[in-house]
Amino acid sequence: MEVKRRTVRSLVTKLGSVSEQTRAEALAELRLLSKHDAEIRPMISEAGAIPYLAEILYSSSHAFQENAAATLLNLSITSRDSLMSTRGLLDAISHVLRHHSTSTSSAAVQSSAATLHSLLVVDSYRPIIGAKRDIIHSLIEIIKTRNSPLRSVKDALKALFGIALYPLNRHQVIALGGVQPLFSLVVNGGRAGIVEDASAVIAQIAGCEESVDEFKKCCGIGVLVDLLDLGTGSGHRVKENAVSALLNLVNFGGESAAEEVKEMAMQVADGIADVAQNGSAKGKTKAVTLLKILVDDGNMVRDSYFSSLLDQSESL
Repeated sequence: MEVKRRTVRSLVTKLGSVSEQTRAEALAELRLLSKHDAEIRPMISEAGAIPYLAEILYSSSHAFQENAAATLLNLSITSRDSLMSTRGLLDAISHVLRHHSTSTSSAAVQSSAATLHSLLVVDSYRPIIGAKRDIIHSLIEIIKTRNSPLRSVKDALKALFGIALYPLNRHQVIALGGVQPLFSLVVNGGRAGIVEDASAVIAQIAGCEESVDEFKKCCGIGVLVDLLDLGTGSGHRVKENAVSALLNLVNFGGESAAEEVKEMAMQVADGIADVAQNGSAKGKTKAVTLLKILVDDGNMVRDSYFSSLLDQSESL
């Protein structure tokens, strides 16, 4: 253990060397150690590496950017508090994301977005990161840029999802123009996993009254309803996200939005019922709730199939 500590201290000291080659070699070694040795990650943080790594994110060298960003991602697994307490870290991550299509390497962008997603696992960090408008704006720019690599888009979507888990952040995502590119990914996203990830973010931001007007501009309710059409072949996770979004619109979107959801959702009652029967535990609960709203509102006839689903849920 002590040998590891001495090794780490030596490598971190070399990050401050005047020799670029010495810094590069130490950085590459720290990346490998932090990836393969879970025990050594806290030692790297304790040795004071994080401020160096944050500063290196501003480097013009892609190799330096990538190694620093990957090391920070590895450290975020066990040292989230150390990362969040480092002054300037979020600004450095924002810099990487902001230059995603110019001076920053794709690998560094992906690691930085993934680091945000890792940090956002902690509830108390969500409002802090969500207050960084430049981070949200940069993540939105990544998903709306046509030639963004698939992994960059997926990592940006996961970071946006983590941000949107905090209710007060949802308005920021909407105000910074996030709705249209999210729905564009759902409509045009033939790439693996994109529709699932984008619809998950949409489901979260639907729980904000400001979402209604922006959803209307994208025919959002119609898109969500189409995802529940059994003929479209949407996966279970996508359908669960669509149910969650529609339910959030009913609960938070006001009377007009609720009426529109009820009217249009009636067309895909079979799709909602499929989620109620075959979805995850959380998905089933939301689908049953949405079905009850349709039945209670008189928009849907309660036939034997739907009655069975609703009765089963009431008996749980």
